[in-house]
Amino acid sequence: MAEPYYITTAIAYPNGRPHIGHAYEAVAADAIARFQRMQGRDVRFTTGTDEHGLKMVQTARDKGVDVQALCDEMSGYFKDMCGKLNVSYDRFIRTTEPAHYEASVAIWEAMKANGDLYLDRYEGWYSVRDEAFYEEKELSDGAGGDKLSPQGTPVEWTVEESWFFKLSDYAQPLLDHYAANPDFIRPESRRNEVLKFVEGGLRDLSVSRTSFDWGVKVPGSPDHVMYVWVDALTAYMSALGYPDKTGDWGKYWPADLHLIGKDIVRFHTVYWPAFLMSAKLPLPKQVFGHGFLLARGGEKMSKSLGNVVDPLELADRFGVDALRYFFLREVSFGQDGSYSAEAIVNRGNTELGNAFGNLAQRVLSFIAKNLDGYLPAIVEHDPADDALFKEIGATVQREIPAAFEELSMQQGIDHWLQACFACNQYVDEQAPWALRKTDPERMETVLATLYICIAQLATAILPVIPVKAGALLDAMGIPAANRTYQGIGVQWYAALAESDFRLSAPTPLFPRLELPAETDA
Repeated sequence: MAEPYYITTAIAYPNGRPHIGHAYEAVAADAIARFQRMQGRDVRFTTGTDEHGLKMVQTARDKGVDVQALCDEMSGYFKDMCGKLNVSYDRFIRTTEPAHYEASVAIWEAMKANGDLYLDRYEGWYSVRDEAFYEEKELSDGAGGDKLSPQGTPVEWTVEESWFFKLSDYAQPLLDHYAANPDFIRPESRRNEVLKFVEGGLRDLSVSRTSFDWGVKVPGSPDHVMYVWVDALTAYMSALGYPDKTGDWGKYWPADLHLIGKDIVRFHTVYWPAFLMSAKLPLPKQVFGHGFLLARGGEKMSKSLGNVVDPLELADRFGVDALRYFFLREVSFGQDGSYSAEAIVNRGNTELGNAFGNLAQRVLSFIAKNLDGYLPAIVEHDPADDALFKEIGATVQREIPAAFEELSMQQGIDHWLQACFACNQYVDEQAPWALRKTDPERMETVLATLYICIAQLATAILPVIPVKAGALLDAMGIPAANRTYQGIGVQWYAALAESDFRLSAPTPLFPRLELPAETDA
């Protein structure tokens, strides 16, 4: 029976259309999910939209539309983004679904039954944009004496009746959990930030609002709606059918990985595990806070600066797989990185196009033209063939999977690229076009060796560029059963070469990318 693996993105807040950060996270999660499937695991992949809270109310009011209509429209854009970018989710959860309300009420009742909820009066600083409460010591002064949150968003003094969660009781249990599970928070920089925050002491958390009514009603307190983060975080379980513990929830929970932006690490590594501890539910195994994609010059993208990039426009301009490759190749996962059209074009042309695409094109074209599409026979290995098989095999079966398993996507792609370079060097050294006249048998062995290695390279990069790599494998006649890191050795080749399969003349995988007349900043 396959080992279950549950991965989630953050549940995106849809008060605006998806931006490049949403696309980056969705693609990264998708690549991880695809990799885990190729490892033989039974993967469940959840994404979705978090549709409650004051920001949605204000945005709908500003647009003059009904708030539910706004949710329906905006959630649709996020679904469209996932479809465009080939994000292979299993469940798109919306927090306005009736089943999600049931799950939110269930975890609330469980926390209340544990004695961790009480009614009181809240007075403090609140950021509408972050949907977060902040202590005075966390704030900074903005222009005109305004107070700003650690994220640079405006805060306002709020006074209202509220239900509170006894977060202060969970400081030590949380610290104990971090100590016992050192990989619970990754990367290390995020772990250190959270440790420092919790070690400084925790205050009880306001978990309901009465100033608006767009949200999940608090059971027994109809004038209160749940704090949006209680409701949003529960979506990871409602997507599995919670509070029913006999179906998917029992199979896939706890989550193996919550993949989120670094700006919401506190909610996922302090509030969420405390809620789960209170409700007597298992905690997720790991929370990974990735960095931001920044504009040129290191600026964070924002509408006010006019540097927001539409990921769907980028996909149309450069191709979906070229964009996916850029996301995962350009940035060390967990760190901030920068975006530019020039960088996408450079990566697409020099690495995907030249190093891999041209390798496949010239080898497969040679076979189609000179062998009439029949696959060459391996007559006799020589040391150069064995050396290439050994290098590519080690890279594909060990180095790349090990890197992807650790979420070191950039490192895994670098291993793949080095293997592409090794194949190109082998082509240049063996020169099959010269062997065609001087040693046809040796030519066939060289071409067969390259055919096998190209199939291995295409398989290894499937999680990153699933459409292009998949199309290449289809054209090469590689059975679906062999498209795994361990199943793409050399054994399959003999049966394929002896079958009636014939290779058609290939078309270029990666047409050359050109910069538009005006590039994004």
